[in-house]
Amino acid sequence: MGTTKAAPQQMNSLRKFFHTMNRFMVFMWKIGMGRMINFWPAGIGRIMVIKHRGRKSGKEYLTPVNYAPVDGEIYCTAGFGSISDWYRNMLVNPQVELWLPEGKRLACAEDISDSSQRLFLLRQVLIASGFAASTFGGLDPRKANDEELDKATKEYRLVHFKLPKE
Repeated sequence: MGTTKAAPQQMNSLRKFFHTMNRFMVFMWKIGMGRMINFWPAGIGRIMVIKHRGRKSGKEYLTPVNYAPVDGEIYCTAGFGSISDWYRNMLVNPQVELWLPEGKRLACAEDISDSSQRLFLLRQVLIASGFAASTFGGLDPRKANDEELDKATKEYRLVHFKLPKE
């Protein structure tokens, strides 16, 4: 089931499921278990937390997402597309803090969904998402060709996090 083919009721159910799981993931990070969550990237996926500011409220939020490090850069996707609150928040307030297994890093988020590297980078993020990509995305990113991947992920937004040089 790709998100572009899912009925609105299915999408709402998936969003509710992820919202519940997100609370658990944030709790695990808060008690210092973030590195442990990332013990099996191929199965469970790589998970980081994004600390971002609400576009209307100005309130700080914590959102766990799957991510992929590619050539020293960090990428993630908004699998529910542009309706994802954290994604819309970052468009307005791109300065974020990433909670990565190796520590917290400040970053500047940018949407690169129109990049010529979109399919390559999106494939890396989906592979790094472990079971989530094939379970909820409906395809295996390791086996799908570019056309299949593009069709299944049309609504996905690709986000790059610019990290300051150390």
